[in-house]
Amino acid sequence: MGLEDTVQLRTEAGRKGLEALLASPREAVVALDFDGTLAPIVADPSRARAHPGVAGALRALAPRVRSVVVVTGRPAGLAAEYGGFAGIDGLVVLGHYGAERWEAGALTAPAVHPGVAGARAGLDGVLAGAGAPAGTWVEDKGRSLAVHTRRTEAPEQALELLRAPVEALAAEHGLVVEPGRLVLELRPPGVDKGAALRGFLAERDARTVLYAGDDLGDVAAFAAVEELRAEGLAGLLVCSGAVGDAPVKELADRADVVVEGPAGVVALLERLAAELRPV
Repeated sequence: MGLEDTVQLRTEAGRKGLEALLASPREAVVALDFDGTLAPIVADPSRARAHPGVAGALRALAPRVRSVVVVTGRPAGLAAEYGGFAGIDGLVVLGHYGAERWEAGALTAPAVHPGVAGARAGLDGVLAGAGAPAGTWVEDKGRSLAVHTRRTEAPEQALELLRAPVEALAAEHGLVVEPGRLVLELRPPGVDKGAALRGFLAERDARTVLYAGDDLGDVAAFAAVEELRAEGLAGLLVCSGAVGDAPVKELADRADVVVEGPAGVVALLERLAAELRPV
């Protein structure tokens, strides 16, 4: 029984995307989010590590397709470290939504947006003034700042309480706020996973793309694939749902395939690698 028989495709566009990937893997890019897709979501992002099967699956898959790329909001080098990606030939990490690039152990990145320093200086005061509840904490990513409410007593209410003041601070310093799972991230404008993915696919002259994600930050990448499919590129959209938690509805509704969290993503990548021959 082949992969096409075991993957539960929900759309005709997804069926065509998978067929194109299997028929011409040399023209395909496999693009993956990190947190929630390759690594389980954890309360402390510094403790996140890729699912144990990720490195092996990617090592097997990379020689069989044109390229494998991880597109993440994390710093690129940190994602490479937490993912165990060192030594996987051909794997690229686009970090900070494409602002940074890790490839073959080398990191390239432009200067940090000047607004990040101003927002950093004012964020604690804004949170205190807004009455941020106990458990609210800030993750400093260097190129962006993330306000987490997962550890608060009422995470969703805390997120809504802080949304407006955090957005006002971001606007003051020329930044934008990107919401995620119980997080508000202040980052430079014009940087998102959709733009990063589009640029990479053009660079690699890809004809097919598989993109897997789990969160609101992946909506831009899903939208980019949908737009590219309308232009003739074949695409397969995969939504990763956390174990014990429903996947983000907006992604699940648009996905061609829904799998159960990082374990489900790994299983899909392993089956894909087994189906393809090295190129």
